[in-house]
Amino acid sequence: MKAMILAGGLSTRLYPLTKQVPKPLVPVAGVPNAEHVVNYLKSFGFDEIAINVHYLADAIVAALGDGSRFGVRLEYSYEPELLGSAGAVKKLESFFAGETFVVVGCDDLTDLPLDNLLTFHRQRGAIATIGLVKCEEVDQYGVVVLDDRGKIVGFQEKPAKGTERSKLANTGIYAFSPEIFAHIPARTFYDFGKQVFPGLQSAGERFYGYDARGAYWSDIGTPAEYRRASSDVVRGTFAIPGTRGNGIDASAAIGERVSIEGPVWIGPRASIGDGVTIVGPSVVGSDVTVGPGARLERTILWEGANVGARAELSCTVVGKEYRVEDGAVLQDVLVANEEVLT
Repeated sequence: MKAMILAGGLSTRLYPLTKQVPKPLVPVAGVPNAEHVVNYLKSFGFDEIAINVHYLADAIVAALGDGSRFGVRLEYSYEPELLGSAGAVKKLESFFAGETFVVVGCDDLTDLPLDNLLTFHRQRGAIATIGLVKCEEVDQYGVVVLDDRGKIVGFQEKPAKGTERSKLANTGIYAFSPEIFAHIPARTFYDFGKQVFPGLQSAGERFYGYDARGAYWSDIGTPAEYRRASSDVVRGTFAIPGTRGNGIDASAAIGERVSIEGPVWIGPRASIGDGVTIVGPSVVGSDVTVGPGARLERTILWEGANVGARAELSCTVVGKEYRVEDGAVLQDVLVANEEVLT
């Protein structure tokens, strides 16, 4: 079966973290989220997967390769100029070869059942079906309104609290029949949310929403959701198959008088100095160095980060190979090397 991962965006909402690390390689529990997405697709039988790439494309290809280590075949669609979510899919029309297929975002962390989504889609003879999850607070999401058969009858984008017409959020996980390509112009920037979906709904097309109530979903493309997803994995609220959720890698070096409180993930070859305190949920990535006497609380350190002696970090995300100076105090911030790589 065939699927596509949308991975072409710049992820400006996570700046400066994503200036040197493309969105698909943002780590969750020390592993690029795109790897989690590939494994998720593979678990439902999708073994031919296309990925559109734009910013730092070579880094993405180097990280994921041809897909053989995941047991799938990966095909890359290079976009010198971004085509939008729908335009990116249109460019790969020949790849899908007349099959029904699914589309998932590289920033989706989820266990939404794709087999049930496809069954629902096929039973209704749908052109397009959106995977939906119920959220208590939907003011940061696109909301979808359904009739009693699951047909989409309306949308709200980030409705103010108390004005929402539904608690069902658009996950960005879609099932499409080949007919969808007739609704997307070729070689044009075109967006599902802003153009294709409103057109389908207003025309009364066979356009449905699958209520995956009870499924886990997070869009890690915002700081708040990225922190939530990382916390959920480390605390065990959400388990990623094949991924260690917490604990200390055997190759990590832990100094004397180190205090670890609550759930913490410590990666390969990490070095934790004497007298360090780590309060979970926290993530210490691979090859990270934490100097003596430092304190980390609800903090995420990406690969190769270096935290100086006696530094105090709280609710902070530190980017790849970034250096936090001795004695620095950081609270509720994102910090990273900001030189944009080309």
